[in-house]
Amino acid sequence: MKVAKRARVPSFSVMDIVAEAASRRASGQDIVSLCVGEPVSGASEVVRARAQQLLASGDLGYTDPLGALALRSEIAGHYRRWYDAHVDPAQIAVTTGSSGAFMVAFLAAFDAGDVVAVARPGYPAYRNILNALGCEVLDIACGPDHDFRLTTDLLDAALRGRGRMDGLVVASPANPTGTMLDAAEVAAITSWCENHGVRLISDEIYHGIVYDPARWPGASAVEAVGGGAIVINSFSKYWAMTGWRLGWMILPPDLVTAADALTSNIALCPPSLAQFAAVAAFSDEGYGAAQREVERYARTREIMLEALPSIGWKRVAPPDGAFYLYADISDVADDATQYCRDVLDRTGVALAPGGDFDPVDGGKHVRVSLAAGENRVAEALSRLRER
Repeated sequence: MKVAKRARVPSFSVMDIVAEAASRRASGQDIVSLCVGEPVSGASEVVRARAQQLLASGDLGYTDPLGALALRSEIAGHYRRWYDAHVDPAQIAVTTGSSGAFMVAFLAAFDAGDVVAVARPGYPAYRNILNALGCEVLDIACGPDHDFRLTTDLLDAALRGRGRMDGLVVASPANPTGTMLDAAEVAAITSWCENHGVRLISDEIYHGIVYDPARWPGASAVEAVGGGAIVINSFSKYWAMTGWRLGWMILPPDLVTAADALTSNIALCPPSLAQFAAVAAFSDEGYGAAQREVERYARTREIMLEALPSIGWKRVAPPDGAFYLYADISDVADDATQYCRDVLDRTGVALAPGGDFDPVDGGKHVRVSLAAGENRVAEALSRLRER
């Protein structure tokens, strides 16, 4: 029996490192994992308490395919609170993680054969989902020569070179680099997309995890939704609710019906326990707990940046936001994948090789996740110095 061609997408090579680290940990080795973008704190106490109440007495049946109205209304309130933006709850779709949002958004917005641009380096699932759906992925190199930032000049050059662009995926703060676009840059890109008839998908899942108070929580493309943009966010990062599998998207009016139909067929609805518990994330207690974690990431980031010379990593992407550091390790190794294996063997520290994020130039980069916390990052740095 055949296997569909659409399934021939690469798995994450970092998962090989994760699996090896887990095996070693199970055998008793002290492993420090800095390769997974998962906050160790987990959901706040207010969310956990609400979940316990719901398990005891709540109605956990199906919700509307686009999510419970109570949660969609809270998300709309979040946009008023953070961005002073009015969002109609009817245009909000709650999804099974941001991964579910990307799948539904791509299905609703693009047909097989459409050309969708992505920045490189970038989150590999964009490329892999688009390829699985039969779209053509157009890479736009945004490496150190461009300070890891997407610009309208790069978009102009990409459009001239390919002759067609149906969609564009932009992330700010970005994974793996942590690079952020400021408000003027976001406005320029959204205007460019509107002027060229390009559907913009703005990945904002690391909003709030921002280290310059003047730029917090991050510049949103929410005002461009009226022009056809899609804004995607998640409870996984800022609210540390990875396993709760809950994200959302703000949809332009022309995609609401399509997203509703697709979601009702693919998933019926997002997990209802997670939805109703997540309402509590928008309480003062929920925001406060999340912001305290951001303060911890900031301290860990400073520890990492100060230690870079001592471990031989001389060039890094600007870690403006998110909880990653993307480093060029070509001064100490020729191949990032082999370097990560050697580091794991010699020190018990698990790092993510850059090839997942950049199939062209990622072989000389590693990504470090700071979400493991100050103590574990400090321990990892101590071991790396002794390597």
